[in-house]
Amino acid sequence: MLGFNLSATLNVSRLLYNPSLCLPHLTVKSFDQLSIPFKIPNHPQAQIKGVVLDKDNCFAKDHDDKVWPAYEETWKKLRETYPKEHLLIVSNSAGTDDDVNHAQAETLEGNTGVTVLRHSIKKPGCLSEIQNYFQQFNINPNEILVIGDRLFTDMLMANMMGSWGCWISEGVELSGKTFPKLERDLYERLVASRANDPYVPPVPKQP
Repeated sequence: MLGFNLSATLNVSRLLYNPSLCLPHLTVKSFDQLSIPFKIPNHPQAQIKGVVLDKDNCFAKDHDDKVWPAYEETWKKLRETYPKEHLLIVSNSAGTDDDVNHAQAETLEGNTGVTVLRHSIKKPGCLSEIQNYFQQFNINPNEILVIGDRLFTDMLMANMMGSWGCWISEGVELSGKTFPKLERDLYERLVASRANDPYVPPVPKQP
């Protein structure tokens, strides 16, 4: 079925046993609020060498294949700070089997100057493909930051990989769809409303 994400459906069950797996290490409202080079609060030992970027409602508007105009300066700084090979766009649209002949991925690469991962399994299940990509450049999972707007795909994948996660909590526009609203509500219950005893995401370990 076009657009169906079996990987997310299967992996989200992990949250029943460990809800912390969907939590980010860093949260900003929108892409232009990112502080580059990346630092992880309370984890000065973290060294970010590789960056995974979600597309829709992260650095681009939904169903668009270029950087949102308001984020151009942040995108430019990202490209100047990290080598091209150390940046990887991982989308659940562009580069997947839904993307016929990977035409969307090619358009996105042309517009952004960043490699788009080709993958048959959608997030969060494509972590091995991401790890294999970064291994070419001797980048370990604990040196990777995943940036995305979805807790059940992007942040869950980051924690399953043993990487760091940055949640874009609002994005280009605050989504009114069912699952994003559910994720925001869950975040509120796990973290924001538990000021004295919040859930925390796992800390990536040295390989």
